Amino acid sequence: MAMLMKSGGGRNRRKKPMAEINVTPFVDVMLVLLVVFMITAPLLATGVPVNLPKTSAKPLPTGQDTPLVVTVDKTGKVFVGEQTTPVELADLAPMLVAIAKENLEKRVYLRGDDAAAYGMVVVVMAKLQGAGFKNVNIVVDSDTMQRLTKGG
Repeated sequence: MAMLMKSGGGRNRRKKPMAEINVTPFVDVMLVLLVVFMITAPLLATGVPVNLPKTSAKPLPTGQDTPLVVTVDKTGKVFVGEQTTPVELADLAPMLVAIAKENLEKRVYLRGDDAAAYGMVVVVMAKLQGAGFKNVNIVVDSDTMQRLTKGG
């Protein structure tokens, strides 16, 4: 839409159109399209409903196996699973590979004490990744995480 402007000088000259673009309708249309796509995208991702054939085969394992847990206490000692005796760093990777039975996709949870040296936790994580474990996760307490993110 062009808007006519009144020229000054008191004379009746031809009025010139204003050369500004109003982007408000464009923004409104884009927001409506955004909402439409946000609503329809999950519906499109479900796929086509089909009736699957019945079979007597056993189902595949669901991956509900228990993960490996490696703990670093505040003194820097490393423990595997529920063991109460510490493990030497040199023995850690071979022990975990033997426990995982060559399944390097198995989840490994690394628990580091709040007072443990950061370097020790990083060394243990590097050992796990060096052994070939691809799914190493660091476990944190949600209360500790909230305290750390609030800066104190």
